[in-house]
Amino acid sequence: MLKLIKEKVYKGAEMKTYRKNTAAIILNAENEILLFQRADLPQIWGFPQGGIETSETPEQAVVRELEEEIGTQDFEIIGKYPELLRYDFPEGMTFPDWSYDGQEQQYFLIRLYPEASINVKTGHPEFISYKAVPFADIDFNAFSFKADVYRKALTYFKKEFKEIK
Repeated sequence: MLKLIKEKVYKGAEMKTYRKNTAAIILNAENEILLFQRADLPQIWGFPQGGIETSETPEQAVVRELEEEIGTQDFEIIGKYPELLRYDFPEGMTFPDWSYDGQEQQYFLIRLYPEASINVKTGHPEFISYKAVPFADIDFNAFSFKADVYRKALTYFKKEFKEIK
């Protein structure tokens, strides 16, 4: 079992526990953003992400997660969001192996190499499909409770990396 890093945060009078996590916003060769359709909630689209193990840096975790979730290491990290972003899980959302109030994420901007291939049919598929979209066509409502965090990260990367379509 993976040993994940926790962060405890006081919000008002209540203490919340956040799972340390890394997330990847991925660009294809045409500088479009790749969105991934979740296997467990097909109406939800998002980005590859996952917990940071105690022995990992966020950069190591994002490399591992992309191999596990989309079957590739054919990319480079071209950007890093300057701070951690946090979101709370919706009321009633539970997980079989752990209990957190939300996630605290380090976002990376990833560029696939031109020869890269993506395989969402991994050993434990998290996604069933993906699509490339220009920034202007992104519907933030499709991200559910992660919408605000995704908007912050995407807007930052769009401003910093003008080549994003």
